[in-house]
Amino acid sequence: MLSSTQRERYSRHLQLPEIGEAGQARLAAARVLVVGAGGLGSPAVMFLAAAGVGTLAVADYDRVDLSNLQRQLLFRTSDIGEDKVTAARAAVDALNPDVRVETIAWAMDGPDLVREVGRADVVVDASDNFETRFEVNAASRATGTPLVSGAAIRMEGQVAVFDPKDPDSPCYRCLFDDTGDPDEPCARVGVFAPVAGITGTIQAAAAVKLVVGLPSGLEGRLMLIDALAMRVRTVRVRRDPACPACRGTPNGAGGDGRGGGAPAR
Repeated sequence: MLSSTQRERYSRHLQLPEIGEAGQARLAAARVLVVGAGGLGSPAVMFLAAAGVGTLAVADYDRVDLSNLQRQLLFRTSDIGEDKVTAARAAVDALNPDVRVETIAWAMDGPDLVREVGRADVVVDASDNFETRFEVNAASRATGTPLVSGAAIRMEGQVAVFDPKDPDSPCYRCLFDDTGDPDEPCARVGVFAPVAGITGTIQAAAAVKLVVGLPSGLEGRLMLIDALAMRVRTVRVRRDPACPACRGTPNGAGGDGRGGGAPAR
């Protein structure tokens, strides 16, 4: 039952037939895990918090530095030197006291990662390297948790949704192998700040839709964002029968889930 304050806060959602009071209640009961509190994680966390997701688990083991402030809008100059997850919790607390923030300030892997992904209704991968992305993908497949994946570098972004419960759904590793260039982080090649914001915002939109029971619109599709040409297109993605994370299992709960490389955020 929503309080009068909550009815006012979420009034624009309540007016939407696709969400309404039932959808808002689902958001309040949901737990969403955001892996990475950088350029993609910043808008994702803020929009998920503003939407009223009941529990936000935010995972990042970095500290805020000056170069982050160009695109990571969770943080302020006064946060420099602070753990990102601590600063993120303060930002969410200031935005929406309805939201409970769980902070994970260590590099999750193995059973810890599987446990945290398994506790979530949706996992948003806003990380900045292929190794983490492969591991999150493997945990998603193992637990059946829907995965909203995003990346941004230079002036381009991409978003895809992978549903392990759908036997025909591809996974992240169906798209990308372990031959990514480890020498191409955004510190070397740059990233256009607004494209990180656009990408992370689309990730948040997809996650909210999944929580309230709507299709994200990106299942089995890869959205490609070209901020230089101001063009967005989507391409169909099919499951790879030779994928090391998917093959031989009904929902891809196998594979090593590891790799290398570094898409930016």
